[in-house]
This record gives sequence, C-alpha cells and structure tokens, in this order.
Amino acid sequence: MKKTLFFFVVLFTAISTLQAQKKSDKDETPQVFAIDTTKANTIDNTIKTLYNTISGDKGTKRNWGQFKFLFYKDAKLIPSGENKEGQFKLRFMSPEDYIKSSGKWLEDNGFFEKEIHRETQQFGNLVHVFSTYECYYKSTYEKPFMRGINSIQLIYDNNRWWIVNIYWTNETEKNKLPIAYLP
Repeated sequence: MKKTLFFFVVLFTAISTLQAQKKSDKDETPQVFAIDTTKANTIDNTIKTLYNTISGDKGTKRNWGQFKFLFYKDAKLIPSGENKEGQFKLRFMSPEDYIKSSGKWLEDNGFFEKEIHRETQQFGNLVHVFSTYECYYKSTYEKPFMRGINSIQLIYDNNRWWIVNIYWTNETEKNKLPIAYLP
C-alpha cells in the first residue's frame, strides 16, 4: 500500500511539473530592460538618451523604464500646435501618459527622432535646451516626415540631471524652422 501511494505521489508530481513547464513555454516572457543610471550624469547624455529611448525600428520594444528614469517627479511632456480650426492648442502629459498614448504607435510604425541642432543656456543648476529634431520611420531614410523643436528644461540636483519639461512644436508650412536653429 505504501509503495502504491508513493508511486502515485511521484507520478502526480511528475505530471504537475511537466504541465507547468508546458505552460511556461507558452507564456511570453516580457522583455526586461536595465536602467543605466549613467545616462543622466550629463546634459548631453540625458538628451541623447531621451532621443534613443523613443527611437527604434518597427516592432522594436522601447526601454520605457529608462525613459521614465530621465524625468523629475511631476514632469510634463507638452506637444503644441494648431488644430483643424486653426486654434493653437497644448496637451499636458506625464511620462506615463506619453507612453500610453504614443508607445504602441512608435513600436508598430518604427520611429527615429534625431537631434540635428542644439542651443543650450545654463544658469547654475537650471538649463534650457532648444533641440531641433527630424523624424524618420527608419534610420536609413534620408528625408524626414516631420521636423520641429523640443524646448527642454532640466535641473541638476547635485547628483544627476532631470528633465522637468519638454514642450515641443512641429514645423508647418506657416511655421518654418528658423535658420538659426538648423545645422
């Protein structure tokens, strides 16, 4: 009787283990990215990391943890522009709001935002960066589908740089990029 009971316990354990392995083989393991804390140790690294985290080929997952790491608590991303009625509008988003509203589109379509010119003004730990950008669906494309300027405010907390706000607008037929902000 003890041998029969022992046999059934072993058999049950073996079957349970195999079923668990089959289930875990079918589960998609989410891609986990590391956060590189050195990416916010200089103004230049912070800006480059901002562009790199949102850029990638179609189907490429973004490192949203690294993206969120760049932003100060309560930071805002503020796209601006004219609506269809010609009214100038702003939209205020947290980094998490930006990921929810744009993340899937960036990954589904491919998106590369490249900085082509930068003007930096600094007073102590307060920094303002005017960063001219071009956007492409693939990194190999030569003609951008969109251009504009990111107005980026940063703060240094004696340890690292934080993005406080990014306020941007795209170039339009009525609002061309000034030569002063082009390479």
